[in-house]
Amino acid sequence: MAFTGTLKPPATAPADLIWQDGVPESARFGDVYFNRDDGLAETRHVFINPNRLPDRFGKLSHHGQFVIGETGFGSGLSFLTAWADWKQQTTSLEHTVLHFVSFERYPLTREQLQAALARWPELSALSDQLIRHYPPLMNGVHRLVFEGGKVRLTLFFGEVLNGLGQLSFQADAWFLDGFDPQHNPEMWSDEVMQSVRTHSRPGTTFATFTAVGRVRRSLEAAGFEVRKLPGFGRKREMLSGTLATDTNAPGPVDNPNGPVAIIGAGIAGTLLARNLAERGLPVLLIDKAAKAGSGASGNAQGALYAKLGIEYNAQAELAATALAFSQRYYRPWQGDFWHPTGLLQLATTEKESERQRKFCERNQYPGDLLTPVTANQASELAGIEIPVEGLWFPQSGWLEPAKACDRLSRHPLITTLFDFEVHRIGRLEHGWCIQDIHGTNQQVSKLVIACGHQTAEIAPVTGTLRLKPIRGQVTYLPESTVTPPATVICGSKYLNPVAHGQATTGATFDIRNNNPELTAEGHQENLDELLRMLPKLPATQIPSADALHGRVAFRCTTHDYQPVAGELRTESGDKVEGAYLFTGLGSKGLVWGPLLAEYLGDLICEQPLCLPSHLTRRVETHRLYPKREAGQ
Repeated sequence: MAFTGTLKPPATAPADLIWQDGVPESARFGDVYFNRDDGLAETRHVFINPNRLPDRFGKLSHHGQFVIGETGFGSGLSFLTAWADWKQQTTSLEHTVLHFVSFERYPLTREQLQAALARWPELSALSDQLIRHYPPLMNGVHRLVFEGGKVRLTLFFGEVLNGLGQLSFQADAWFLDGFDPQHNPEMWSDEVMQSVRTHSRPGTTFATFTAVGRVRRSLEAAGFEVRKLPGFGRKREMLSGTLATDTNAPGPVDNPNGPVAIIGAGIAGTLLARNLAERGLPVLLIDKAAKAGSGASGNAQGALYAKLGIEYNAQAELAATALAFSQRYYRPWQGDFWHPTGLLQLATTEKESERQRKFCERNQYPGDLLTPVTANQASELAGIEIPVEGLWFPQSGWLEPAKACDRLSRHPLITTLFDFEVHRIGRLEHGWCIQDIHGTNQQVSKLVIACGHQTAEIAPVTGTLRLKPIRGQVTYLPESTVTPPATVICGSKYLNPVAHGQATTGATFDIRNNNPELTAEGHQENLDELLRMLPKLPATQIPSADALHGRVAFRCTTHDYQPVAGELRTESGDKVEGAYLFTGLGSKGLVWGPLLAEYLGDLICEQPLCLPSHLTRRVETHRLYPKREAGQ
């Protein structure tokens, strides 16, 4: 039976499958996902060979990239087949990237995907990775990264025409899939084919299982040269073709001549440095401190936490997408600086309880991202008595931020330059010159400023950037004085599980306080709020506030409390060539950082973007300037 219920955002309707002899068929469209006799052979015959992929992969050079677009992800079989050929043909190449951009209106669940792909044990090394990293079934864009960044999958869950309108990429080849045009005409409309053309370079190829005249005419009208080929199995014909070449088209993108400088070795800067290095770009990571993670990212513990809004708008979409991406990103670091204990967001006040009630009424998030829990369920999860209900984030947890910054900055293509306080940034004919207070110069090709609220002081633009520091003091509770929870607990404050003999609680939110020193008042505020949040917390002999240890850091936020990641622009809106900002992450840098580093990596390397257009606008840099009145 096809899904007929009413979904609330951001949930997307999953595929409705009928299984026959282990082969999935769409109940909605009355068509199979792959050939019953040999789906893998069909994929090679229909998509791989007509697009000449093995030959084209083999002709790539070091640092080359190839982009495949697909109009129906389905079981992921075509993606896995292309990935397998990519691995085989590019083994000896360094820093080549396969980008695969695919659209799916009714995605399979993780369990359905696993069952469908079990037919091909020869692909299990790849399919296991896809299943493990498969995103929650939420509408919108999901970026999955494999092979240390050599394979990047951009999945759009939703209507194909909406996705094509929101994503920025140019394909080298297309897999035009999506069930029989007679049963799924929206996938094969003239508008979709024109949008496929818009997202194609001169010389882009396509292949499709169908030979329907309407589809052929639509592709020809979009500018493709179309030819018929023998179909697979009992299917007599299929279509393939090429977009006319253009001798005036720009050539392949080259990497910058020289390193990319990142000023700021906090979580934002080190995440971006690692991202660019894994793409093959040399990075110069600069900080005025003596080591990475010395500023706001230097706390002993930090929660992977996003407070999602009642209404599912662009702000909530960015936060939810970033949270899911960060959970996937940190997974390889489990046992090092990442501790996936799960996280409870408690309704500790009447106001928060009402907010969570409305949140659950108006939204429908996948259970692998979050689920409501009762007080008893929360108590079982935390291992201590929890007096109120809340939301459970099973894939979240906590990190050691300073340790994360150190680990991320250790890569052969990352050169660290510490104790270097930037005094002046000057424009060169091709790049930038960065000078410290002693007059030492560093010349680089591109520049990213990621140094928190100090970004405004050194950015090579005139005008005021609306960035502000907010003081936060955390308190360390000795393990001998408190029985900590087994999971992270968030409410008016947070409490983490024990690490290295202590548990971290806090943090204060001091907007107008610039005192860098610890205060007994800050510790007392953290303790009072903690005990209000967890009145039955097992605790004995907690030291007095003036005897506790902790840390003070200044988080950087923006006027609208949303992060900044993108090309630096002047006050008049002109692009500052080769310069970028990555700042304003506030107290959510651990969540926002990985996705926005991925986005900036895409932007700097001129590769397909992992954010849709309405979210790139949300994080763009020009909004930092105060709005001018008309006539000014």
